[in-house]
Amino acid sequence: MIEELIFPKIYEYNEVLESCLAYFNGDELAATTWMNKYAVKNKKGEYLESTPDQMHKRMAVEFGRIEKKYLDSEKEIEGLSEYGKSRKFLSENDIFDLFKDFKYIIPQGSVMSSLGNENVIASLSNCVVVPPVFDSYGGIFHTDQQLAQLFKRRCGVGVDLSNLRPRGAQVSNSAGTTTGAVSFMDRFSNTTREVAQNGRRGALMLTMDIAHPDIEEFVTIKQDLTKITGANISLRLSDEFMQAVIEDGDFTLRWPIESDKPTYTKTIRAQELWNTIITCAHNTAEPGLIFWDRQHYYSTSSIYPGFKNSSTNPCSEIAMQGGDSCRLIAINLYSFVENPFTEKATFDYKKFYKVVYESQRLMDDLVDLELEAVDKIFNKIMHDKEPNNIKQVEIDTWKLLYKTGKKGRRTGLGFTALADCMAALGKKFDTDEAIAVVDEIMKTKLKGEFDSSIDMAITRGKFEVFNPDIENLSEFVQMMEKEFPEVYKRMMKYGRRNISISTVAPTGSLSMLAQTSSGVEPVFLLSYKRRRKVNEGDVNAKVAYVDDMGDAFEEFEVYHPKLKQWMEVTGKTDISESPYNGATAPEIDWVKRVEMQALVQKYTTHSISSTINLAKDVPVDLVGNIYIESWKKGLKGITVYRDGSRSGILVANEDNKEKKNSECYAETIFPKRPKRIIAKVVRFQNDYDKWVAVVGLINNRPYEVFTGKLEDAFLLPTWLEEGWVIKNKDENGVSRYDFQFEDKQGYKVTMEGLSRTFDKEYWNYAKLISGVLRHGMPIPYVVDLINNLNMYDENINTWKNGIARTLKQFVEDGTQAVDKKCPECGDPDGLIYEEGCLKCKNCGHTKCG
Repeated sequence: MIEELIFPKIYEYNEVLESCLAYFNGDELAATTWMNKYAVKNKKGEYLESTPDQMHKRMAVEFGRIEKKYLDSEKEIEGLSEYGKSRKFLSENDIFDLFKDFKYIIPQGSVMSSLGNENVIASLSNCVVVPPVFDSYGGIFHTDQQLAQLFKRRCGVGVDLSNLRPRGAQVSNSAGTTTGAVSFMDRFSNTTREVAQNGRRGALMLTMDIAHPDIEEFVTIKQDLTKITGANISLRLSDEFMQAVIEDGDFTLRWPIESDKPTYTKTIRAQELWNTIITCAHNTAEPGLIFWDRQHYYSTSSIYPGFKNSSTNPCSEIAMQGGDSCRLIAINLYSFVENPFTEKATFDYKKFYKVVYESQRLMDDLVDLELEAVDKIFNKIMHDKEPNNIKQVEIDTWKLLYKTGKKGRRTGLGFTALADCMAALGKKFDTDEAIAVVDEIMKTKLKGEFDSSIDMAITRGKFEVFNPDIENLSEFVQMMEKEFPEVYKRMMKYGRRNISISTVAPTGSLSMLAQTSSGVEPVFLLSYKRRRKVNEGDVNAKVAYVDDMGDAFEEFEVYHPKLKQWMEVTGKTDISESPYNGATAPEIDWVKRVEMQALVQKYTTHSISSTINLAKDVPVDLVGNIYIESWKKGLKGITVYRDGSRSGILVANEDNKEKKNSECYAETIFPKRPKRIIAKVVRFQNDYDKWVAVVGLINNRPYEVFTGKLEDAFLLPTWLEEGWVIKNKDENGVSRYDFQFEDKQGYKVTMEGLSRTFDKEYWNYAKLISGVLRHGMPIPYVVDLINNLNMYDENINTWKNGIARTLKQFVEDGTQAVDKKCPECGDPDGLIYEEGCLKCKNCGHTKCG
């Protein structure tokens, strides 16, 4: 019984691990993911929960309390849906049964970790959008502080930069002109990286409208993967721009964006800007593309005055106006398949409708629970010792979120396990048969959630600004009028409780706990090798891999959980005979993948977080074609990820890599330096400073490096790309380095004293790095070492970035992307890209974007 599930004591780590392994049937990844992310701990980090049953009890108590609050007001039955008239009261025990084993309803992230947890003061909202940055220095600092205050309460945040005037525009201060909108992105990115959220960094989305004059600078900023590392970036693409791309026409950049008489205008060829966009997306999977007109017109909220979308949350599935937030719940689709993986398999639409209906009630309850959480945050703020003038931004931000949350009561009801659901029904994911089934599922979901919200409008009250005339401006509502006429008529008469209802959010961690596929995505891998660190003294371990730090790992095969169930049901072991065969993320037909998402989007009031995964050798044009087809099909946005496209730094080529036993240190013998070696000249610019690097090579591998500001160096011809570094001795026997090159007439030009031309501090750092290079450290690790140097002087940081960028050019092409190395567990092949997020299949670590 639920009453017996209490918090009896403090649990030891091994005790919790043992309990969780039993709960998850030996699935260590699910067990440790829950322990690390969602189990309640006290201030000392000691466990107060030992299994998810206790977490589900904790949440059920809180949701049940809100359900009781509305009990007296829900005796009215006139106008209710048929199910609404006959349903029973949703008790605490009923809610627990819906939560238990992650079977039917799964509250997402912040709700599982924070609801009913008295040890943290946190928001229950997964997604927040703050107002667009006001065009002034004060406005920039104001937004920066808003971000910090929200990150510390576990919120992911989005903000739009389109209000900021373009580079070179006049300003009324001593600077005279502005450095432009893009120049302030680093500030927001750094704030995101700095503010910890219970062991996780903040998550930030920066957006800019395609019409902004600085748009090309915005598009290309993250091609250097050392820049804006604390934020995702996305473009707000208008139908006007996309049409100009299709027609190969002109497009006018302008600022202010929505002004009839903009101060700044510039006409460009749309196709040229589009080529830059898709080239960048092909290279690094950024910027993301959001089809902004579709986000606005096919919305039940953005058409309302005061609720017009300005940006999205970090994973782009929730577009909102500045000053609003959203909470998320997912429904496990797999659990509605009767007799899975058999010829008798069917989807229980009747049960699904009921669970959707009750889930939407819980979503509305969650709005009340969030308002309570904001009250607690207010109480904490007001008792802080800071003077009111210091904490005013924090106070105002939470007041705004409280007011808007209460006014619109926005919800985000989604789902997970779509791919497993299709496989269990015997449908290949990217087929017309699967799409037809998904159509029925999504129709049932829409009817269930809207029936519930309309019924709550009758019993609890409609959202504050509901207006039938405004409703009819929404293309989504127009679709409902045609395809769901009875629901539409009831909504026009009684209103609905929630201004916007549904989404498909990333469910990476949740799917690990539910042991299912994620969200709307196909299964990424059917099986993979997982690594587990070997503890000292474990004589039974079979060591398969030793990392650079000397830590040993054993490997074992892991199958997708529902594939294992297919094996158990059918008695088969050949994966090629399974319904998953040919339907994994890298294999499916992208055209059908877009068609599937377009279908789901048709019935979803917000947007969808999803990824199309492509092979590393696909051409740039294919990426562009996918985005154009997605726009034509009515998607609000989609991520296209080419394998290895976020590499930046590369690691050793698998074809050339030899397995080595690294159980002991080995001294290296580096080649003796010839008097004269080939050198490459690399120029780069950091901010406004021009720099030059001279890289000495032996066997085409960096052996030594010299770098500094160009203004401090001797003058080199702008066309010069290579020469020689010559080691000489002066009359006192002291070594020096000279630089020699061949001019255009074939004459040798020697410049003596290369070493004296650069700042001494840069020279000393360069000597250290040269020593590391010549002793054979792989270039990617040298780059990583440089990137992780803690420099406190701005010039030295600029030098550091430049030297890292210089050395990256000498890493062999066609090698594996470093982004597959998990920063949490160190698995070099751990990260996969799914639902617009990086997720580690080995330890459960997730990162949006």
